[in-house]
Amino acid sequence: MPRVIVFDLIGTLLDLRALDPHFERFFGDAAVRKEWFTQTLQLAMAAALTNAYEDFGVQADTGLEMTARHYKVSMLGEEKNLILGTLRKLRPFPDVAQNLQRLRDAGLRLAALTNSTAATAEAQLTHAGLLDHFEQVISADEVHCFKPAPEVYHLAARRLGVEPDQMRLVAAHDWDVTGALRAGCAAVFVARPGQVMNPFGPQPDVRGADLGEVAENILAVELAQG
Repeated sequence: MPRVIVFDLIGTLLDLRALDPHFERFFGDAAVRKEWFTQTLQLAMAAALTNAYEDFGVQADTGLEMTARHYKVSMLGEEKNLILGTLRKLRPFPDVAQNLQRLRDAGLRLAALTNSTAATAEAQLTHAGLLDHFEQVISADEVHCFKPAPEVYHLAARRLGVEPDQMRLVAAHDWDVTGALRAGCAAVFVARPGQVMNPFGPQPDVRGADLGEVAENILAVELAQG
């Protein structure tokens, strides 16, 4: 049977550039948004490694405070809430909706797997008009851990009723793809602008420059196996 196709959300399906006007306003440079998100990921991964879990929203808030202190910017609570609230209102990349539909029309099962809480992820997907494409929205919050820990991918496999090798993660982040591969899953790398795979780590058997190319390659591999 074809594998279940499981999608990362932020940076893979959902575009963080909706936050750029806020970072331009408060920090004077939209590029600071990338630094904040990197800081947030570092906090999340440190939490996972040290068994000091707090949900991804807390990590994003803390990352924003650290970024503000680094730039010596004083942010009011309402300013922070404006940025963090916009995380629930991200636009999908232009190639997303039609290619999710293409995969569903081909008979593939689709799910979402995110480090965000389920409530945040469902709000994001509802705002983006994508929620109906997925049979499940699975949150790492359920196991109090974060991707790329293997527990998160194994959670998704259990929730979907398959073995890990019957699940294929789609992500635009090397660390997420690597985590899925090392957890025994198949994976896909989407080469969103600025994203590259580690050439020395495990490699996915499917990749593409955008979701259109990715969908075409997934169908070629999964339907041939099915």
